[in-house]
Amino acid sequence: MTKDFWENLLSGITNWGVNEIPGILIMVIGLVVALRVTHFAVSRFQKLLVQKARKKEKADALEFERRVLTLAGIILGAVRIVLYTLFAIMLLSTFNINIAPLLAGVGIVGLAVGFGAQELVRDYISGFFMLLEDQVRMGDVAIINGTAGLVEKIELRTISLRDFNGTVHIFQNGKIDTLANMTKGWSAMVFDVGVAYKENVDQVMEIMKQVGDELRKSPEFGPDIIEPIEVFGLDRFGDSALVIKARLKTRPLMQWLVGREYRRRLKTAFDSHNIEIPFPHTTIYWGKEIDPLELKMTQKDNSDSA
Repeated sequence: MTKDFWENLLSGITNWGVNEIPGILIMVIGLVVALRVTHFAVSRFQKLLVQKARKKEKADALEFERRVLTLAGIILGAVRIVLYTLFAIMLLSTFNINIAPLLAGVGIVGLAVGFGAQELVRDYISGFFMLLEDQVRMGDVAIINGTAGLVEKIELRTISLRDFNGTVHIFQNGKIDTLANMTKGWSAMVFDVGVAYKENVDQVMEIMKQVGDELRKSPEFGPDIIEPIEVFGLDRFGDSALVIKARLKTRPLMQWLVGREYRRRLKTAFDSHNIEIPFPHTTIYWGKEIDPLELKMTQKDNSDSA
C-alpha cells in the first residue's frame, strides 16, 4: 500500500462525506420530523374523537375512548414500521447499493418464513380480527384462557394482561382459546346474600332493595349505577342459610367499587333490623349425656376402690 493509495482513499472518503453526509442528515431529520408529526397528528385526532364522544352519554364515551386508544397504538406502530422501512431503503441507495435484488431476496425470504412460521401468521391474523371486531381494548378487564387481568397492551401478535398481584401475562393472539370481556358496554356485580332460615324473606328482599335505591341516589356512587338494583328472589336453600340473589348494573370497571359499598351498607341495615347473617357451625355429640353429680359420685367410688 503506497502513499498514493492512502491519499486516494482519504480523498474518496472526503468527497463522499461532502456529497452524501448532508443528504443522510436531511433523511435523518426528515425521519424524526415525520415521526413527531405522525405522533402529534394521531394524538390530536384521538383527543378530538374523545372530546366529541364525551358530549354523549358517559358510558358510551368511556367505551369509545378505550377503543380509540387501542387503535391509536396500532396505527402509530404501523406508521413507524413504514417510515423506518423507507428510511432504510433510501439510506442503502446513498451507498449505491442496488435494492432491487435485495427486495426480491427479502420477498423470497418472507415467503419462506410465511410457510415456516404459520403460527406467527396466525397470531397476526387473529390480532387483526380481534381489533376489527372490537372484542377487547386497552383498559378492559378480561379473562383470557382462564387468567384474569387488566388489558395493558394490544398488538397484532400479542396481548398483555396484568393481574391483581401485578404479574404481567403475555398471550399470543393465535393461541387465545377463550376470551371473556368483563367491562364491555356495562358491568354488573352479582350478590348471593345468605340469611338465617328464621328470617322473613320478603322483609329481607325489601331491605336489599331499599339499600340499593339509597346507594343509587348517593352523589358519590349514583353516577356509576346504570339501573336500579334487581332483587331476583330466593335462589336456593343452603346448608345454613337462605340465599337471595341480586344484581347491580354499573359503568364498566365500577362494579367492584359499587359492590363493596353496597355490601357495607347492607350489613349496617341488617344489623339495625336484627337480621341474622348465619355462618357455618358444627355441634358434636359425645354419646349419652351424663349428669354432673352422677359423674362426680362415679369418680369418688373409683378412687375408694383403688
